[in-house]
Amino acid sequence: MKSLKVLIAVSLLATAGVTATAQAGGRVGIWFGAPLYYPVAPAPYYYYPPPPVVAVPAAPTTYVEQGQAEAGPAQSSGSWYYCDQARAYYPYVKECPGGWREVPAQPPPPPSN
Repeated sequence: MKSLKVLIAVSLLATAGVTATAQAGGRVGIWFGAPLYYPVAPAPYYYYPPPPVVAVPAAPTTYVEQGQAEAGPAQSSGSWYYCDQARAYYPYVKECPGGWREVPAQPPPPPSN
């Protein structure tokens, strides 16, 4: 029991004398045993920014209108073409054996109520 008191007194004197130098930046003391836990933070993981997105505008869509059938007449905005044998107008009839008759364009009659 007496040796335990001596050991505690010596460790208190050693740490009391060292406290002045401990504030200089380091720790000096007598340690018994090993620490049970080291509070160590995990290494940081850095997230890199995503690569830049380069937007390339698409080429404009080009529509190609098919040519009209050679059997039919050329369309103009002021005329319609009528086939007497088929009794129908172009483009509802694609071919007319007797030939096309050009008629002035007329709007359809208004609906009767």
